[in-house]
Amino acid sequence: MDQRQVQSRQGVTLVGGAEPSAQSLEEALKFAPTLVAADGGADRALGLGAVPVAIIGDLDSVSRSATERIGADKVFEVYDQDKTDFEKSLTLIDAPFVIAVGFANGRIDHTLAVMSALVQDRGAPVIVLGEDDVVFAAPLELSLDLEVGSRFSLFPMADIRGRSEGLEWPLDPHAFSPAGRIGTSNRVTGPVRLTFDARGMLVITPRAALGSVVSSLTG
Repeated sequence: MDQRQVQSRQGVTLVGGAEPSAQSLEEALKFAPTLVAADGGADRALGLGAVPVAIIGDLDSVSRSATERIGADKVFEVYDQDKTDFEKSLTLIDAPFVIAVGFANGRIDHTLAVMSALVQDRGAPVIVLGEDDVVFAAPLELSLDLEVGSRFSLFPMADIRGRSEGLEWPLDPHAFSPAGRIGTSNRVTGPVRLTFDARGMLVITPRAALGSVVSSLTG
């Protein structure tokens, strides 16, 4: 393992401390079998019987027993008050994609910080798996095969224009803004095809779509 990065040829499951369920962790690991913990997420993972290959963060919320269990050489202590443990972890992970669990079930301010970090272009796709939803930042072009009738929401984190196919209420084109038009609670009518003129759009689907989202973002 590189001393400055956690490197994996497979997807990485990043576990946070916002109480991910055993089901969510198990589901994420099916697609991204390398497990990394963001700070206190290590205790949650160990409590669910999963052992991370590394811990990343400022270590203000992880127990001593967890760091001792993982081993000092696999603990990446990062001091940066301008970044959350989620951001610090993504900076030190080198993998084809990341599925993050335990980041959307806690405090609203923490969840908003995660959503803000998602739209920052870091290269590899990052997918947040919640107990009800899958959230990710849309690339400029996106194709998804989802169950007809399923919920499909868009939330802009910047001013963006987009077009769509396969949605009951098409974009064609709409101007989106965080303080103006958003796109919650649309419905899928067929294969979804989206194009945007800029980055910064969050896509929110039911968690059952995780496999389709992983395939689309990594295919």
